[in-house]
Amino acid sequence: MEEFIYKKNSGITALSANITDFSYKNHAHSEYAIGVTKRGIQRYHLDGKLQLSYQDGIMLFNPEQVHDGMAHDNSGLEYIMLYIEPSLLLDVTERKETIQFVTPIIYDNKVKSDIYGLANAVFYEKEEEIVDEQLIKLIDGLINQSTTEKYVKKNIYINKMKERIHDSFKENLKIADLAQEFSMSKFQFIRYFKNQTGITPYQFLLNSKIEEAKKIIEIDKDIHLAVSELGFSDLTHLNRQFKKIYGITANNYAHYL
Repeated sequence: MEEFIYKKNSGITALSANITDFSYKNHAHSEYAIGVTKRGIQRYHLDGKLQLSYQDGIMLFNPEQVHDGMAHDNSGLEYIMLYIEPSLLLDVTERKETIQFVTPIIYDNKVKSDIYGLANAVFYEKEEEIVDEQLIKLIDGLINQSTTEKYVKKNIYINKMKERIHDSFKENLKIADLAQEFSMSKFQFIRYFKNQTGITPYQFLLNSKIEEAKKIIEIDKDIHLAVSELGFSDLTHLNRQFKKIYGITANNYAHYL
C-alpha cells in the first residue's frame, strides 16, 4: 500500500507516508526535514552514505542534502516528516548564522514526542500560536541534544552555480550554456557539480523546478500555471517528475491544499 498525505500550516509542511514498493529518486529539498520512522526500516543514502532508520529513529536532513529513500524490506515502511523553511528555523533559534544537523539519525523519546506534537498541530489545523509553541519545543530540544552546529558556507563557487541554475528556469538554458558561463566544458561542469553536490546539474535543475512548482501550486492554486511558468512539456510531464520526489502527482498534491 502506498499512501502520502500532505498538510501545510503556519509555514510548515507535514507528510504522513506509508510505502511498500515506492522508491524516492535522488533529490534534495530547500527546507530542513525532520521525521520519525513509525514502522519498518527506512533505507536511504544521504550525501552518498547508506543510512538505516529503525522504528523510532529520528531522521534529520539539512537543506539541499541529496538523498533517496525506500523501505528496507518487503514489510514496508511508515513515517512522518516535517519540512521547515531555513528562515523560519533561524527565527525560532534567534540566530543569524545558518545551522546544520551533524548527526543524520538519533533516538530520543522526548524529541520524538515533540515531532509528533508539531505534526499533529499541522495535520489537525491548530492555531498558529500552538504550531509556534510546538516548533519551539522541538527545535530547542534538538539544539540541547547537540545535534546542530553553526554552518559557514564554504564553497562560494558551487553556491553561485546553484543560484545561476535557479535563475535559468525561464531562460530555458542548456547545461552547456551554463558551463560556458563558468568557463568550463559541458563535461567539466557536470563532473565538478556532481562531485561537490552528489547530484548532476540537470538533476538539480529538475529538482529545483519541481520545488518551484510546489510553491506555485500552494500560493496560486494553479497547477497549469506551474506547467507553463516552468517549461514543462505538459501536465503529465510535471506529474511524473513531481511523483518521483513527493510520492504523489502534482494533481493529487493540489487536492490536499
